[in-house]
Amino acid sequence: GILKDGTEVAVKTLAAQSKQGAHEFLTEINTISNVKHPNLVELIGCCIQGANRILVYEFVENKSLDKVLLDQRSTNIQLDWSKRSAICMGIARGLAFLHEELVPRIVHRDIKSSNILLDKDFNPKIGDFGLAKLFPDNITHISTRIAGTTGYLAPEYALGGQLTMKADVYSFGVLVLEIISGRSSSKTNWGGTMKLLLEWAWQLHEEGKLIEFVDPELGEFPEEEVLRYMKIAFFCTQAAANRRPLMSQVIEMLGRNVRLNEKELTAPGFFQDGEASSSKKSLESSAATSYQMSSVPVTITEVIP
Repeated sequence: GILKDGTEVAVKTLAAQSKQGAHEFLTEINTISNVKHPNLVELIGCCIQGANRILVYEFVENKSLDKVLLDQRSTNIQLDWSKRSAICMGIARGLAFLHEELVPRIVHRDIKSSNILLDKDFNPKIGDFGLAKLFPDNITHISTRIAGTTGYLAPEYALGGQLTMKADVYSFGVLVLEIISGRSSSKTNWGGTMKLLLEWAWQLHEEGKLIEFVDPELGEFPEEEVLRYMKIAFFCTQAAANRRPLMSQVIEMLGRNVRLNEKELTAPGFFQDGEASSSKKSLESSAATSYQMSSVPVTITEVIP
């Protein structure tokens, strides 16, 4: 839509069958109205009239990442590596802001490609805070009704409803793999078998064929850097939540030429059809520590001189 002053905006109307009540709607508004960051979609205003509820957001020109990434031919938009790496970094900065700079902190709960919007310069903006949860400083995790999108769900959240910032970190790791591969994590037919995208990526990593995971449409790319981004995604999707980095650490890992300590890397955790698993060991072995907000091992990276 267009406001009276000519400003173009995006209008989100809640569906008539939406289960979101007035209280949830106002919570969403209160959550995001004061949150401003270059990598977050800005809320301009809202309207409540009877059963009608509308949110007015800034207009973001290039629509959602999933449309651009998964349907490049019809959108006629080519995402080269410089754009894709910048998108990864921008999303990481937005999440780090929500997790570590806001008081109270915000866990998004539904990080996925369709919730990432791209502006005219392809800068990413995280949208749809409808599922956001607030974290008081003295709370390490919240037990909650499961919300989010299968394929992006951290196993400890999908199975036990235990929500921490590390659930967003997991979703971010899956999203990075989508951005690099140009493939959807919501499908389960990768690698010639019924494998999740993350599962297939890990299989290729173990076989020493990770480069085959890269999007054929990508064109030329710096092989070493792309492989490093994929390994960072594996750190973000570790089966035990306490082995995943904070988003501020992810920014460091993405932005600096660091050598990842792959000895610390274990199989990612997968959630599919009501079960959680990893390629080598069960999630239960780390259940006692999965839900804690502890930091990643300091040996995760080594700075290259």
